[in-house]
Amino acid sequence: MVVGARRFRAISGDDLDAVAAMEAEAYEYPWTRGIFHDCLRVGYRCDLLQGENGEVLGYCVLASAMDEAHILNLCVAKDRRGEGLGGELLDHLLGCAGAAGCRRVFLEVRPSNAAALALYAGRGFEQLGLRRDYYRAGDGREDAVVLAKTLR
Repeated sequence: MVVGARRFRAISGDDLDAVAAMEAEAYEYPWTRGIFHDCLRVGYRCDLLQGENGEVLGYCVLASAMDEAHILNLCVAKDRRGEGLGGELLDHLLGCAGAAGCRRVFLEVRPSNAAALALYAGRGFEQLGLRRDYYRAGDGREDAVVLAKTLR
């Protein structure tokens, strides 16, 4: 799918080093290259958002089964944040989930990630609950806010 001069395409094995490097730059406790490889191996939807010059602007990972989908990862390049790319990635995943026949989409997010919480709330996600001590954190563990959106 093309968005202006940007386009979405499937992540390939050749992209894993770049994706893992972006992940490491973005997060204190990043996914490893091996985790991304496993996502490809099991058939999760793993897509890149590329700029007009082929640069990787972000990526996303979606798992789906039956009529539910789970957003596992959504990341925007650190130097491109604030440009609305997170919304493009999220809208892309919601469209993919809907096209796959999913009726509900779930995700977890750190309560300290105010930008992500605002993005998800703006797209109609609602809080279902908390997963206690879900994420690693500098001082131990951090809860995860569990969000869901019903698709029409």
